[in-house]
Amino acid sequence: MTTTGQFGRTTLPDEQQRAIRKAVRWEVFTIVYTSVTIAVIALVVGESQAMRTAWIEDMLSLIPQVAFLTALLFVRRRPTRKHPYGLHRAMGVGHLVAGVALLAVGLNLATEAVTGLISGEHPTIGTVQLFGQTIWLGWLMVAVMVVVIVGPVFFYGPAKSKLAPVLHNKLLYADADMAKADWQTTVASIIGVLGVGIGIWWLDGAAALFISLGIIWDGFRNTRTAIVDLMDQRARTYDSKNPHPLAGDIVSYLRSRPWVAEAAVRMRDQGQVFHIEAFVVPRRSKVTTHDLSAAAAGITDLDWKVQDVVIAPVEKLPDEADPGR
Repeated sequence: MTTTGQFGRTTLPDEQQRAIRKAVRWEVFTIVYTSVTIAVIALVVGESQAMRTAWIEDMLSLIPQVAFLTALLFVRRRPTRKHPYGLHRAMGVGHLVAGVALLAVGLNLATEAVTGLISGEHPTIGTVQLFGQTIWLGWLMVAVMVVVIVGPVFFYGPAKSKLAPVLHNKLLYADADMAKADWQTTVASIIGVLGVGIGIWWLDGAAALFISLGIIWDGFRNTRTAIVDLMDQRARTYDSKNPHPLAGDIVSYLRSRPWVAEAAVRMRDQGQVFHIEAFVVPRRSKVTTHDLSAAAAGITDLDWKVQDVVIAPVEKLPDEADPGR
């Protein structure tokens, strides 16, 4: 793997280099932690549909980490003639793959849960011998779910959510958001298991359906975000809630140039970095290459995420360009 400083055609600032190193460590930690979790849950999953669904969700939760680490191998590479914009889209592709996988499996799990409820399947949870004592397996299920939730909710979920805005990484943000919401899966699975224990058989299927719907929602939300980004929607913040404020900063900078009368931008999110097309209406009929080069350099200095800048002098600003107002 190349050094953390190399990022496409530029070198990352120190803050972002530190953030990437931390993100990689947390993703590796998450994979190890989740793998142990999957193995432990497999020992107690029994016939509970809620536990089985939670177990599958844990397996699915590995996809964003693997996608992030794999995409990171590509986005660091410099642009080439074959890939003149670099390979930054790899992060968006990884985001899309994770979203589609969650959506597809979530729909399948929801179908199984509904089928089980309609057919009236009554799950049974037996007993096990532990240290010479007969223990209801349901108590072990509850204990395991309470323990395994500590990592995503209190450790790596919050840690990744702090790194995502620093790196402007939507895949990392989605990963953190799903991790912090894992408590809902835990509560639902515990309710399902205890429901079986007290004779309310349908609570297990209902809990499995609830968990499945959560997986579907995560899959739909991430698939939608990844698709619109890959379709070059207006660049937005790391959480996709608002248009990115950098567009306004770029327009303000260009208008501060004495030779610029009006300005607007089209800002394309390549996945962590931006490609900028700036349009300027000059105050004079002739614009020198020095003016354009100096303006492009000034825009690049505004933010580390600016990887490519193209400035086009025009007589009229394009209607679709962002005027920064």
